Amino acid sequence: MPTITPFLWFDRQAEEAAKFYTSIFKNSKIGRILRYGEEAAKKSGRPAESVLTIEFELEGQKFVALNGGPEFKFNESVSFVVNCDTQEEVDYYWKRLIADGGEESQCGWLKDKFGLSWQITPTVLIDMLHDEDSERSERVMNAMLQMQKIEIKKLKDAYTVK
Repeated sequence: MPTITPFLWFDRQAEEAAKFYTSIFKNSKIGRILRYGEEAAKKSGRPAESVLTIEFELEGQKFVALNGGPEFKFNESVSFVVNCDTQEEVDYYWKRLIADGGEESQCGWLKDKFGLSWQITPTVLIDMLHDEDSERSERVMNAMLQMQKIEIKKLKDAYTVK
């Protein structure tokens, strides 16, 4: 059975990023590291023995990070969703992923210090947005649109208005 592994292109921060992400997610680990050999180093302009790729795992999802150079940058067209059951989880991931230069955005989106986009999403938000009562789901949507980090209590308040 095939597997799908996100492959992330960094300039020179692949190892730093892998260590950053594995320090945030509790069920995580660093895997194999492939280093530039002499020939690859000459062709790429990278130092021999510096990290070419590093494998890591977050909550059972495998990733590979590449030190590929400055040619490509992350943008919001791709993001990772972190589904959270509690406000404490939302707060935890939000605070840690924006640390050291990350940026807050709207509706639970943020960029970490490497420019990678994340959505820190309470699972209750998705349930409320899919409610059969369109007035309730619309109120929740309007409340969410006013937020950067999602606040579950505000969502529930909007949901239960009579």
